[in-house]
Amino acid sequence: MEQLHNIKCFVLDMDGTFYLGNRIIDGSLDFTDTLESQGKDYIFLTNNSSHDGEYYIQKLAKMGCYVGKNQVFTSGEATAIYLNREYNGKKVFVLGTEYLEKELMGYDIQLVGKDPELVVVGFDTTLTYEKMVKTCDFIRNGVPYIATHPDFNCPTEDGMIPDCGAILAFIEASTDIKPEKIIGKPNGEIVDSLLEKLKLKKDQVAIVGDRLYTDIATGINHGILSILVLSGETSMEDVEKSNIKPDLIFNSLQDIAHALVKAHR
Repeated sequence: MEQLHNIKCFVLDMDGTFYLGNRIIDGSLDFTDTLESQGKDYIFLTNNSSHDGEYYIQKLAKMGCYVGKNQVFTSGEATAIYLNREYNGKKVFVLGTEYLEKELMGYDIQLVGKDPELVVVGFDTTLTYEKMVKTCDFIRNGVPYIATHPDFNCPTEDGMIPDCGAILAFIEASTDIKPEKIIGKPNGEIVDSLLEKLKLKKDQVAIVGDRLYTDIATGINHGILSILVLSGETSMEDVEKSNIKPDLIFNSLQDIAHALVKAHR
């Protein structure tokens, strides 16, 4: 519990951790209230690139959680930062939603429908077979591609739906070509950008999430305290079978809040 007491900022996953679909998970607001009462910060870090930061700010507000622009960081924004650093000025074709396109254009990235120099693959909830054919043709003809994040499934109120990782599996099966880079959790690009944004050291940060292979792996791979909540994708049976072991496990954010109160006494 001393580990929790020393954390200055909690990095929170959204889907499966703070809410499911449009339903807030019981105790999530108790958790953020506890952090605020103890002078601790929090930021939402999501691999979901089907929406932009502003969308999540509005979605959270509808659930009674009011955050500012600097309290949400998406894999789409991290991808935009990466593109400007590594592919500055390149013409980009996006397999993704209008939200991802908006996020990339916000960083002055040139988006095109033909003759791209790079393909970006995101979690495309507007996916069509025609778009997949076009994407695979570009890649098969030598255009490199990167992905916003590796998640295979996205939790919703009605169960799991295919996420970016499933789309990547389709593309790789068709083209026999892997992406040159995957930006989101558990990869280093998104962590480095976040720590720079927070101006904190690794031992001052904890990452909280419901997925072993993204949220928890991010903490383990980069020396950050990893906290698994069992409110989303992962069960205790999954933990027992996996080589990825979180530092701490709680049923939900509400249980972390209770632990923080005890640690604060």
